[in-house]
Amino acid sequence: MLRYIIWRIGVMVPTLLVISMLVFTIIQLPPGDFFQSQMAELRAAGETANLQDMEELRHEYGLDKPLPIQYIYWVGGMLHGDFGYSFEYQLPVSEVVGDRLWLTVLVSFTTILLTWLIAFPIGIYSATHQYSWSDYSLTFLGLLGIAIPNFMLALILMYFANVWFGVSVGHLMDQQYLSQPISWAKARSILSHLWIPVIIVGTAGTAGMIRRLRANLLDEMQKQYVITARAKGLHPLRALIKYPLRMALNFFVADIGSILPSVISGAEITAIVLSLETTGPMLIKALQSQDMYLAGSFLMFLALLNVIGVLISDIALGFLDPRIRLQGRSTR
Repeated sequence: MLRYIIWRIGVMVPTLLVISMLVFTIIQLPPGDFFQSQMAELRAAGETANLQDMEELRHEYGLDKPLPIQYIYWVGGMLHGDFGYSFEYQLPVSEVVGDRLWLTVLVSFTTILLTWLIAFPIGIYSATHQYSWSDYSLTFLGLLGIAIPNFMLALILMYFANVWFGVSVGHLMDQQYLSQPISWAKARSILSHLWIPVIIVGTAGTAGMIRRLRANLLDEMQKQYVITARAKGLHPLRALIKYPLRMALNFFVADIGSILPSVISGAEITAIVLSLETTGPMLIKALQSQDMYLAGSFLMFLALLNVIGVLISDIALGFLDPRIRLQGRSTR
């Protein structure tokens, strides 16, 4: 196992290098750069753009250099902890992302925790009461949760909150705390606003996990080792938890690779609808404005989390399921 882990970590280096090339290529595909886009917007608004100042800024940030040189500077800076400068916010990328990053992590982890707490008991109950009225009802609710997009649910909630209660749903805190440092008053405001995006974002994930857990558990409960355990007189609950439930969790462990990036990226469209102070809207805005260092740093961080998450899930699957081995071997 140790040799396998070392080999996988070694493979991560060229993988991230190739990803960095693809990310840099993608963010360079739109014509022009941030400053040229700004000049076009100023001209469209009827304002005069100082071309000399813009060219000086392009030279200062190295945007007039050949693309291979820009790529080397960008990757080299990230290796030293320098993620570049955000042209849109006129601040280093690390300072721009700071507050939004921990708010995104808070929303995402709370959503994941709520999803697990709701999905696991419902999925187990639905599988052990197959084709009952409760199973049909839970199945209908699960399919409904999967079918309704999160952003549409957010729009519906915002409409009824405004019509029925006369309140505005949105943001992660009251407006007076947006630019203030963390305090007890700000923390209480965040906690009072947190439950709305958590419920909205977690709806589809909870419904999907219920369906997958039910399907996997039903498949495992029909296998011979479960029938043998029941025939030997093992208590039904013990036989359920010790064998089929453990094997049915393979999909859950395999999802770690996608869970880690989602913790940072969040639900971008839903965050825009609810005006959440998370990293998702910032990433979309950076891509639209061609703020290359901010967008590139986001995408590389998501790629790193994805690679680490896949490694963790592969290792965890080896420990969880004895049927999974690192290397296939022929048996007689």
